[in-house]
Amino acid sequence: MNTTFWQGLKQNRGAVIGLVLITVFAFLAIFAGLIAPYDPSEIFEKSLRLKPFWQNQEALQSPHLGVSHLLGTDDVGRDVLSRLLYGARVSLGIGTLVVLLSASFGTVIGLISGYYGGTVDAVIMRLVDIRMALPSVLLAIVVVTILGPGLSSTIIAVSTASMPSFIRLVRASVLAEKSKQYVQASQTFGASAFRQMFITILPNCAAPLIVQSTLGFSDGILDAAALGFLGLGAQPPTPEWGTMLADSRAFIESDPWLVTLPGLCILFVVLAFNLFGDGLRDALDPRLKRGQ
Repeated sequence: MNTTFWQGLKQNRGAVIGLVLITVFAFLAIFAGLIAPYDPSEIFEKSLRLKPFWQNQEALQSPHLGVSHLLGTDDVGRDVLSRLLYGARVSLGIGTLVVLLSASFGTVIGLISGYYGGTVDAVIMRLVDIRMALPSVLLAIVVVTILGPGLSSTIIAVSTASMPSFIRLVRASVLAEKSKQYVQASQTFGASAFRQMFITILPNCAAPLIVQSTLGFSDGILDAAALGFLGLGAQPPTPEWGTMLADSRAFIESDPWLVTLPGLCILFVVLAFNLFGDGLRDALDPRLKRGQ
């Protein structure tokens, strides 16, 4: 099965590209402290809004002007490259925590809803339906407004907004598995409800959960960047990509690279996780396995 999975994943060019991009950004995030030339909050008072190397030929010839700032500096003199590298750590960290929180709570609630059914299922699903009627960013804004702006509030808000997709996914998987013979046999041998849910049924729901978790990374990063852009997420001087976009809005015409660079980082990370998630879904699709 593992061989079939990897063969299917390798045949998906988009999934391979996504995995490569994820690996690159993860490497940059983990080793940002070693790769970044400066501290992301260090200010160079005499180097405000320096252009990147491809737009500043004088900087290449005069090291003291800007060759040490390959991607230039922002409006207060901070090195853009260093902030982008540390921003990868912040954004990927947000995505990881969002997936862990939303997947953990969503899985438990989905298991309870699908396993017990009846009134419990009806109440949970109606609450989920009400939540899904609201845009995720709007709900995240409400949560952040209550908790106050900040990185921890952003993680909680985005996790709350992402949870319903996990609940519905796990519930549907539990309903499909609950009627199968191995679950009925486990029940016949006197297995407790806890054992049936978490030991017997949950492992067989792993494939869709893995795919949804991968896609949840991109949603989490994008929603966190949106909150940062609105001034409700990570607060300055934290080098978060959405916050960097918000800080550079005023210079979109005069210094467009200040907006373009963090925007491209968000684009490539979100695209990478979406491509990899689609590849995982194709490789783990039971219908494709049966066809083989």
